[in-house]
Amino acid sequence: MERLQRPRDVDARGLESALARAIRGEVRFDAGSRALYSTDSSNYRQVPIGVVIPRDRDDVLETLALCRRFGAPILGRGAGTSLAGQCCNVAVVLDTSKYFHRILEVDPASKTARVEPGAVLDDLRDAAERHGLTFGPDPATHAYCTLGGMIGNNSCGVHSVMAGKTDDNVEELEVVAGDGTLLTIGRTSEADLARILSEGGRRAEIYASLRDLRDRYAPLIRSRYPPIPRRVSGYNLPHLLPENGFDVARALVGSEGTCAFVLEAKLRLVWSPPARVLVVLGYSDVFAAADAVPEILDHRPIGLEGFDDGLVSDMERIGLFPENRRLLPDGRGWLLVEMGAAEPAEALAAAERLVKSATSRAGRVSARIFDRREEAARIWQIRQAALGATAHVPGSALTWEGWE
Repeated sequence: MERLQRPRDVDARGLESALARAIRGEVRFDAGSRALYSTDSSNYRQVPIGVVIPRDRDDVLETLALCRRFGAPILGRGAGTSLAGQCCNVAVVLDTSKYFHRILEVDPASKTARVEPGAVLDDLRDAAERHGLTFGPDPATHAYCTLGGMIGNNSCGVHSVMAGKTDDNVEELEVVAGDGTLLTIGRTSEADLARILSEGGRRAEIYASLRDLRDRYAPLIRSRYPPIPRRVSGYNLPHLLPENGFDVARALVGSEGTCAFVLEAKLRLVWSPPARVLVVLGYSDVFAAADAVPEILDHRPIGLEGFDDGLVSDMERIGLFPENRRLLPDGRGWLLVEMGAAEPAEALAAAERLVKSATSRAGRVSARIFDRREEAARIWQIRQAALGATAHVPGSALTWEGWE
């Protein structure tokens, strides 16, 4: 593998010319495109060497090969919704969202889907819903975030309480490593690992290195790796442990493309409850709301989210969704709890049990039940508008979503 250059030493003109001759997609090294791709949804800014918009996997592989030849770093990018600068770098940015975005298959029998990295989450969810299924993790940006970005970020969301985080829902990945090695990775039994190692070649070398890493640090991973619910800052090393199936695919989720570039993903789908009822609980403040979460989880909700009066106040100052604000029960901190079932009566009964339990506890708790999808959607709009509402408040200093 060729040595990476310092970004300022990369022959950008030569690389641009070589890419333009080699791929069918778009090659953008002009100042305007580089400025456009220098930011994500945070306050970070890194001007890239150039931008490539691949049409297919062949374009990706050719781009990576040329970047290796020229010593240029690469960075995968989806919708640019990250909040901590993850898709900003002085590198060649590969934007998969424009062309490399197909939903290749939805298999209701196995409850799986195969997608290209630029596929939009809501497009997958729409395709899966035709079979009564869904992809569980759903960030607030679900209407435009990409599955490749979610894999890089180990995204979660409102319905992660039902189906887990992204790493819990990845079955298999097709990736290309930095040296150009193509790999299909996933859960690996000890017998499969032995077979891979016996076959030799670059794949065996990579798996042997991962096995050695696992064996060397397994005691520390088990005893000292923090058991946090969602791992983004750091690698998902627990997935390499034997008791977790030496799952190389899930170990890469959350690694933000630092180890490999995803070409295709096989994802787990889950049952999508057709009947849903939203319960909104109002508390004295957001801390009281947070204290109530363990009890709420005992009722097995399919969705859970919270916000405070600061968000609502900012929305009122902007004049954003004023009619939605009036739907909230009294309080200064709120929990949005979604209950799901096969039949509307079941979902409503679960919601009523939750309200009875929550309002019988010490402390004042108000509640409203929304069993009509139209009204529930208006409540969800409040949460989904949070970033925009808090970033640009009239009369206040400009804030940055990255502080989240």
